[in-house]
Amino acid sequence: MPETSARALFAARLAQARQLRGLSQRALGDRMGLGKDKGSSRINRYEHQVTAIGFDNLDKLAEVLDVPIAYLVAENPAMADGILELSRADAAEQERLVLALRALMASPALAEAIARLASVPDEERTKLTEALSSLVSPPAKKRGK
Repeated sequence: MPETSARALFAARLAQARQLRGLSQRALGDRMGLGKDKGSSRINRYEHQVTAIGFDNLDKLAEVLDVPIAYLVAENPAMADGILELSRADAAEQERLVLALRALMASPALAEAIARLASVPDEERTKLTEALSSLVSPPAKKRGK
């Protein structure tokens, strides 16, 4: 059974984010201001769970990797993906998405329908989304006499 300690999750997420950015351990350490030699060693120790990271370095690491701190310490891959997606939205959009998430959590049938909708081809999804939007749009306001 794979280890799921906080340190193991952090190490895996760190390695994944670093590789997705195309950075070596040395380059990442250098960008964090640790120097090439010390930085390489430090990043290696984080990724191999030899050394725990402090809050100041965690903040700097997230900044350099352009990910939220919460992504690096998420409890599972789905939560990490959700955090990353939310971080790409502005504050108003995040609030709207959280509201939508709460509605989906309250209605498993709605969540299942949205999940199925998300898996259909783009053109079909666009048509279905437009049809759904027309069903729930507020009625047009009548002009006064």
